[in-house]
Amino acid sequence: MRRLILLFILALATTITYAQWGDQPMIEKPKFTDRVFFGGGMGLSFSKSYDFVSISPLVGYRLTQKLATGLSFTYRYTKYKYIMPNVSTNDYGVSPFMRFQFYGPLFLHAEYEYLNYQYVTYTSETFRDSYSSFLAGGGFFQPLGRNAGFFAVALYNFSYRTPGANDYYPYTSPWILRAGITAGF
Repeated sequence: MRRLILLFILALATTITYAQWGDQPMIEKPKFTDRVFFGGGMGLSFSKSYDFVSISPLVGYRLTQKLATGLSFTYRYTKYKYIMPNVSTNDYGVSPFMRFQFYGPLFLHAEYEYLNYQYVTYTSETFRDSYSSFLAGGGFFQPLGRNAGFFAVALYNFSYRTPGANDYYPYTSPWILRAGITAGF
């Protein structure tokens, strides 16, 4: 099971894309539309045990050349094939975030995530619950041209709780790793 989770995390991390922002100089008095950026993430994973699809669009605003804030939305669909009959779950979330580029390609990132998620019990029943997380950490951003770049970020979930015997949480670790290629719009 741990191996499947690790493969899932790696597959998701390598398919995520986020809108670009960073070292580009801002014009003296930029228009509102010049400070707004769009982007998002996508994750796909298919196996004999489950299918997973994740979509995470975002919109952001550059407050200064080094400081940006925004809002990300999340939708995740999971179909568990090892349960008969197959069971599907849907998760919905929203995450306001802030990112500060403090030294060259390095940045600090903080976000609050509210996630409304479904989970499957050992009796194959699904239930819905909500989970709030405060995530913070840092990362690296390397431009690959004017509208693209590579990023890697490690976030720690300060709200993480180790699940008890009858608890179901959306995360199995307090660490969240993201990496991918950005695409600016």
